[in-house]
Amino acid sequence: MEQVFASMWLAAARADQLADPGAFVRRDVAGASVLIVRGAEGSIRAFHNVCRHRGTRLCHTANGTLRGSIQCPYHAWTYGLDGRLLAAPLMDEVEGFDRSGYALRAVASEIWDGHVFINLSPLDTHGATLRGVEGAGSPQPLAAQLGDLHRRFAPWQMQNLRLAHRIEYDVATNWKLVVQNYNECLHCPIIHPLLNQMHHYLGAENVPTTATYCGGAMGFKEGVETLSTDGKRRRNYLPGLSARDRELVNYFAIYPNFLLTLHPDYMMTITIWPVNTGQTKLVAEWSFHPDEMTKPDFVFEDAVEFWDRTNREDWAISEQSYLGISSRGYQPGPYSARETQLWEFDQFILKTIGRKGAGAQS
Repeated sequence: MEQVFASMWLAAARADQLADPGAFVRRDVAGASVLIVRGAEGSIRAFHNVCRHRGTRLCHTANGTLRGSIQCPYHAWTYGLDGRLLAAPLMDEVEGFDRSGYALRAVASEIWDGHVFINLSPLDTHGATLRGVEGAGSPQPLAAQLGDLHRRFAPWQMQNLRLAHRIEYDVATNWKLVVQNYNECLHCPIIHPLLNQMHHYLGAENVPTTATYCGGAMGFKEGVETLSTDGKRRRNYLPGLSARDRELVNYFAIYPNFLLTLHPDYMMTITIWPVNTGQTKLVAEWSFHPDEMTKPDFVFEDAVEFWDRTNREDWAISEQSYLGISSRGYQPGPYSARETQLWEFDQFILKTIGRKGAGAQS
């Protein structure tokens, strides 16, 4: 966990989820609790959700709106939305105490095309990297981790899309099995009767896997226009898409915790939050173009119902997979030629945690 979730950029929220000053979301991962906050001047920042006095957790709710400040519920130390310590009762009596030295500890944050990412690499209270701390180092820019994805997905104009629905799932499986399951469709004829009506399960057009993502696109079967309960598209195409883009669904796993599924008329994302070895929280969100959302006949339930059904099928089999590989009787088997991306994900994990590769794919 330390080498992956505590060191890489993590998809954590959507900027439109933090539309107003004081809006926040809390994310708990890798032994940290992080507040992502929209400041009074409009900037989005992230902080450790820990009071600088005696370490009390500041916010226990998953999201909400702060009324101009962040106050510790224990001794009322109060911080601005920019993290500065504004008030510390009775501390003026302490010789040498300087409020400027006790701002909330910053967490690195950046935005890509409307997606807010955080990085847990150690930073000091001013946002600079801590020197002399084991493992500390300035996180590479988010752009370095994303590679060419900003160009690849520019036509979808994701920053313009707006959230319509969210579902959170608690799944009894290891997070890596969720990523593996997402990256192959050999199980689709068996596990996903509805999805299998929309795509040919061997029809993926994958792109070369990089050090930080893998993915590809799948076309529709005849008569299918998008992924919905009946395959019909009830919304206009997203503006900016080419004729070819309108015929595909893009499936990309952006390591370590972001599953990005782009349709001709909407976006579904899943962020992955490991709780422990055998428990994972998954946050699925459906976003649409705001022009569509303002129409009186706008519907999104067909897309949500389709994916909620499909997701639950995936989570159920992933739980069975976890039970199997946790068994004393488990020994790894070979991958097929159609499971290359799973092997490549294995290599990413092994390289990231500093272990030798798993050998040949077969």
